[in-house]
Amino acid sequence: MEKYTQQQPCTIDGCATLARASGLCRKHYQRWYRFGITEKKRGTPEERFWANVEKTDDCWNWTGGLQVGYGNLSVEGERSAAHRFSYELANGPIPEGLHIDHICHNRACVNPQHLRPVTPKQNAENHQGAQCNSTTGIRGVFYEKRSGKYIAIVNSGGKRHYLGSFDTVQAADSAAVAKRNELFTHNDKDRKAA
Repeated sequence: MEKYTQQQPCTIDGCATLARASGLCRKHYQRWYRFGITEKKRGTPEERFWANVEKTDDCWNWTGGLQVGYGNLSVEGERSAAHRFSYELANGPIPEGLHIDHICHNRACVNPQHLRPVTPKQNAENHQGAQCNSTTGIRGVFYEKRSGKYIAIVNSGGKRHYLGSFDTVQAADSAAVAKRNELFTHNDKDRKAA
């Protein structure tokens, strides 16, 4: 089922009632739920894609269904990520084994200028900040209660690089940023800060 984030009309031809679930008004949704009968307006994948894009000066935000923050739509009966569809629409097929990275860090963005093909390693490098369980709020910096110091660690290519313990969070952050700049190629946020 698609989740609609804004009020849109029912997708049944001739029905102007606002959609409540799966693009259907209450009456048509109940008919579909009970009997499996609908006559939804489908349109081409491109038409359905553009109907769910809200362009701003920077990002093109996806207004259709979201899954873990990423837009999704149905293409030939299969679920497709909206950002991957947008990239392919603008640039052609995505090379085998590559991911599509959001340079802007906005998962709902489908602007092809904000998307780039990357390896899984490069995709993992381009993080915006610390993990959600971080106590310091700084990527790669951890507080060690026992010593009262800050530890800097950088993970790359399946290896953990221990950079030492530091008296201040700023010193640990500087060490982590320097090491990421040495090891990573797609850590845009670190390179802009340096």
